[in-house]
Amino acid sequence: MSASTAAAFFLAAGSALALNWAYFTQHQQASKLPPLSARRPLHSLLLLFSDRRWLAGFTIGIGGWVLYVAALSFGALSLVQAASAGGIGILALLVWRLGGVRLSGREWGGVGLAISGLVLLAVSLARSGTTHPFAAHASWVGVAAWMAATGVLAAAFAGPFSRLLAGGAGLGVAAGLCYAAGDVGTKAAVGGGARLLFALPVLTAHGLGFVFLQLGFQRGGALNTAGVATLFTNAVPIAAGMVLYGDGLPTGGLGVARLLSFAAVVAGAALLTRGPGAPLDAVPAATLSAR
Repeated sequence: MSASTAAAFFLAAGSALALNWAYFTQHQQASKLPPLSARRPLHSLLLLFSDRRWLAGFTIGIGGWVLYVAALSFGALSLVQAASAGGIGILALLVWRLGGVRLSGREWGGVGLAISGLVLLAVSLARSGTTHPFAAHASWVGVAAWMAATGVLAAAFAGPFSRLLAGGAGLGVAAGLCYAAGDVGTKAAVGGGARLLFALPVLTAHGLGFVFLQLGFQRGGALNTAGVATLFTNAVPIAAGMVLYGDGLPTGGLGVARLLSFAAVVAGAALLTRGPGAPLDAVPAATLSAR
């Protein structure tokens, strides 16, 4: 493992720790607040930012994002996302040990499948090698089209598709897709030059992800919302790395491991988005006006 790859891995791991502690803290506090509403954005933001513990989580989350951007400057997108995706395990432990929430067998199964998939993914990435982070830039059109398509899919999960999933899970998926779109654009932007124009759509995507996630926190548990968001935030950019950024799919057994890893992550996400509508630590959806 080269020095730049090691730096990318450890920065991404630090980012995962910071971001998932931030998600856990924000979920705990947001679920206790009066109903948030997208129709009253200033009032909702005031409720959030006036809560000191929520604000601490938000600040740590910003720090985690800075570490993530730094990791992208050292390593390939797929490698960074694979390291970051381990945060689902961190979040599950926080919910169980610090949150005092007894996770169901289905939830533990979802976490276990997701982590197994991520281990397979890490093996396939480490053994196959990755390109230099700036060796194969994606085209403007390719990145823009990927971000737009991801945004449309996020809107569908925040809207009609949400009825098919557990409480808050649709918004969790939507948040994850928005953050994923932002991450794909961030990889382009860190190349510098004219690609910095991606900064505006990146900030827009992250802003929408923030809105969806905070609304989701009042509708479902941390794993149904932030946990699912973490999986999509990382799995989608890994696919983008192979399609847009030249990370490639290895041949032979490593290629099979890569495909199996995606299947395991998707299966884990499916388990986490199905089941009871509102976990024990969630506010009943009927009391919410946030739409």
